Amino acid sequence: MKFVQTDYFSKKNVLKFPDHAVAIPVTVDDTGITENAEGKKIVPAGTNVGGVDASVLADESQLVCEKNSDGVAGEDGAAVDAEGVLVNDVDVTYGPASGAMLIHGFVDLGKLPEMPHANAVKAMAGRVVFLA
Repeated sequence: MKFVQTDYFSKKNVLKFPDHAVAIPVTVDDTGITENAEGKKIVPAGTNVGGVDASVLADESQLVCEKNSDGVAGEDGAAVDAEGVLVNDVDVTYGPASGAMLIHGFVDLGKLPEMPHANAVKAMAGRVVFLA
């Protein structure tokens, strides 16, 4: 077992109205995440995510990964679209890690690591609203 202490002096807040948000716990996949200059693998707050192989909303055991484009075919051949937005940065340096996925609320477009793809916005329409 490895113990790592990380000090965060300021958290990035991607929510437009933090008092009006619903998030669920998720496990973020570390596959394909590249190391930054400090040797850490960080999935940034504001990343659009969804289940790797199936909907995490239907199967909470699913890992989540970035879903900022067209739906990606899962094991059953069905498309898995964006289902939510990561609320905080998630460090996956030592493997999959816990995070929080916004499933209902308002996101500040100016605080996102990249602009959401039209299909990702459409997939979350009615639950997650992106505001300038």
